[in-house]
Amino acid sequence: MNITGKFAAMAALIILSACGNRGTLEPPKGQSLPNAVYGEAEKPTGEELITPSTQARPERSDELLRRSEKRQDDKFDLPPPG
Repeated sequence: MNITGKFAAMAALIILSACGNRGTLEPPKGQSLPNAVYGEAEKPTGEELITPSTQARPERSDELLRRSEKRQDDKFDLPPPG
């Protein structure tokens, strides 16, 4: 493949990667969103379904170590059997 072909392929990939849907999420025709979770009054929206929970994406802790501390013994840190 010559340089022109490589350039054309890269340009096509860049153009294709830029054409994403920016509208609201909707289910395909003939299908509906999942039912409401037990105990909830209404169905979740498409945006709510793709938003990760805090358990799935926990916040980062930037707490710096101020001074060295000796590790405490871990009674469950046992060597492998045998």
